Amino acid sequence: MPRQVDEDLFESTKMTFGEHLDELRRALFKAIIALVIGFLIGLLFGYDLVDYVQTPLRKALRGHYGRLATEEYQQYLGQRQSEGLPVPEDAAAATSMFTEQELVAEEHYVDPRQLLEMLSTALPGVIDPASLPDYDPLAPIRHENLVTLRLYHDLDRDSRLRLVGLGAQEPFLVYMKASLVLGAVLASPFVFYFIWEFVASGLYLHERRYVHIFLPFSIGLFLAGAALAFFFAFKYVLAFLLWFYEVLGIDPDLRISDWLTFVLIMPLGFGISFQLPLVMLFLERIGIFSIATYLSHWRISILVICFIAMVLTPSDPQSMMLMAVPLVFLYFGGILLCKLMPRRTTPFGEVIE
Repeated sequence: MPRQVDEDLFESTKMTFGEHLDELRRALFKAIIALVIGFLIGLLFGYDLVDYVQTPLRKALRGHYGRLATEEYQQYLGQRQSEGLPVPEDAAAATSMFTEQELVAEEHYVDPRQLLEMLSTALPGVIDPASLPDYDPLAPIRHENLVTLRLYHDLDRDSRLRLVGLGAQEPFLVYMKASLVLGAVLASPFVFYFIWEFVASGLYLHERRYVHIFLPFSIGLFLAGAALAFFFAFKYVLAFLLWFYEVLGIDPDLRISDWLTFVLIMPLGFGISFQLPLVMLFLERIGIFSIATYLSHWRISILVICFIAMVLTPSDPQSMMLMAVPLVFLYFGGILLCKLMPRRTTPFGEVIE
């Protein structure tokens, strides 16, 4: 049975159960105060955050509608060619306006006789009214008398790039949610510190130094995972999801509240999963696993990591790999961390609990 360290040495650091409850109450109170202050600061930048988090979605929608415009124009050229009408010799150059200039085409039907009458009125002397065909504005409109008019506009001005809200209160709730999330992010270092401070109150003096090591390490891993999701994974996830809209021929009409929730969940999953080295170190410290166990079961661990990546992402291959590959490296990094920070032992080689 492992021997305990001489408890008299730490007699002055012991706390009663009531004292631990007081420490917990103080830690929670300070954490709530930090969240309230962060939320008040978040209210100042909530509008900017709502606009910023739409950046990946807008970019994905631009690519989506740009591809649709290119395909529609290619079909339009094919139809003109089948009807014996002239088409551009270089079709690739003709379609470049949709990719390079980011234009979108819309087809409308107009009555040429009405159009000529309007032009003769607006530009007197340019068009001879006597040469115009007979036109009765009260006559029924017939499809065979109409011609197709293709109009173009910038993709930036396309209303389909804007997210929609379906309730009168939805914009306000989105703003409050964004402000609360921003406030939580700003307050997270202080919240983590207060939590670790409470944990440290139950540790021995020689163990409390780990708080100053684990706290920045934990925050850094969380932020790295969240940044990987927002700046890289969203690109592939959105391309994967919008691909189904293209295949099924459905126009996306996305809600801002749903998108904001999605923005929060996925980076949160990445950030929590990146805590893997610290979890491995904790499990090794309490004796559930050992370094030898980690090394001998690395194949099973990689399989579990891939399964977790599949669950925490929308199951597209790119985002799964973006989560699984770093986690594999973090797994072996956790083994290295266990080696660099081994459990304390007595001069007799017994583990100090």
